[in-house]
Amino acid sequence: MPAADAAWLHMDRPTNIMVVNSVLWFDAPVDWDRVRGIFLERVVDRFPRFSQRAVEGTLLAGPHWEDDPGFDPDLHFHHLALPAPNDRAALEHFVSDRVTTPLQRDRPLWEVYLIDGYGDGAAVLIRIHHSIADGIALARVMLLMTDDGELGPTGIADPEDHHGSPLGPAAPLLRAAGGLAQEGLHVLTHRGRAVELAGMALEDGQTLAKLLLPWSDPPSPIKGDLQRAHRVAWSDPVELWRVKRAGRSLGATVNDVLVSAVAGAIGSYFRERGDDLDAVHALVPFNLRPLDRPLPPELGNRFGLVLLELPVSVADPVARLDVVKRAMDAIKHGHEGALTYEILGLMGRTPPIVEERLIDYFSAKGSMVLTNVPGPRRAVSLAGTPLRGVLVWAPCSGSVGMSVSVFSYDRKVMVGFLVDAGLVPDPQLLADGFRAEVLGLARAARG
Repeated sequence: MPAADAAWLHMDRPTNIMVVNSVLWFDAPVDWDRVRGIFLERVVDRFPRFSQRAVEGTLLAGPHWEDDPGFDPDLHFHHLALPAPNDRAALEHFVSDRVTTPLQRDRPLWEVYLIDGYGDGAAVLIRIHHSIADGIALARVMLLMTDDGELGPTGIADPEDHHGSPLGPAAPLLRAAGGLAQEGLHVLTHRGRAVELAGMALEDGQTLAKLLLPWSDPPSPIKGDLQRAHRVAWSDPVELWRVKRAGRSLGATVNDVLVSAVAGAIGSYFRERGDDLDAVHALVPFNLRPLDRPLPPELGNRFGLVLLELPVSVADPVARLDVVKRAMDAIKHGHEGALTYEILGLMGRTPPIVEERLIDYFSAKGSMVLTNVPGPRRAVSLAGTPLRGVLVWAPCSGSVGMSVSVFSYDRKVMVGFLVDAGLVPDPQLLADGFRAEVLGLARAARG
């Protein structure tokens, strides 16, 4: 098993299960027999990890994947009806109950809930362990199930139309982080390259200091002692054209606007509770997988993490957007994502007790996980039924108690919060606050 995948396999804790949770919902009933057949054909048959189990190895060999000799798909599909009152709150409550349930380690690490009675329609909850793949890869896997297949070479929205990689192209950064040792002869013969590399080394040193020096985010209304119980909630959608127009008017990207709205919602939540923190840090996954190539059969994790400071004390939406944009621009031109990918790989090679302490050390620096995943630009269908909405939550690790998922679909964008119930009893306040902040930025841009 690749070291990065092994790291995620070993991160499960009672308070944080390392499972990527995806919920999809429909306005009409769904043919579940067709859905099950599509999942088996396009996912299980195509990607071996869905019929394999993770087996722990020796201290030197580490864990590995092996075919499950008793693989039975029926054990992974659960068909049920949503309890009354069959509305969004009922679906959020159902998902909240399931996200804390560990997956059984003696079988492939995934399960699907087929849910009748979501209003006049239906819903699906898909749970896949992070050791199988990262969230962006799993979002593409889900799109394979739609009637349109992969919607082009990437299976996601056009990056120029939205935000194909949250922080820009990543492949050059990975090559840079891995190839500096091979620059020796070139540096000796090109003085300009030596100066350039010296600047890169200084920048990487500052990045490593941020990652390795002992510091952590302070306690706050979203950071503290964790419980087992979790809650989820999501916002009503916002038209993507509003976000684009606000970004163009204020000289920012779509990502800048969405991240600033998350910071604004959290800042308002803090102030209502008498908290005056200047900033908190988000762990932002940085995609390192080319989006213009098919997914490899083995899937796996190909991403780094960057620490992004969110200016939650800045109440003015335009001023806050400016601070976020500058922070995002600085990260885009650095190597932090690639460096953390290598750190994750090293963690996966350490004994479990050492890895657990390293996870606590790094996760203490952030108060949340913040993902921004693009979906299809137009409405798609599953088994002939139009898909109304979708969200994908990355899991939290260590002491982190909040996962924020920004997802675009059918030219709309929405946010979902997955939180520790002891910290945030009602995450709907944050979800509604995000939508209000996006609309507030749109109004400020018009002004």
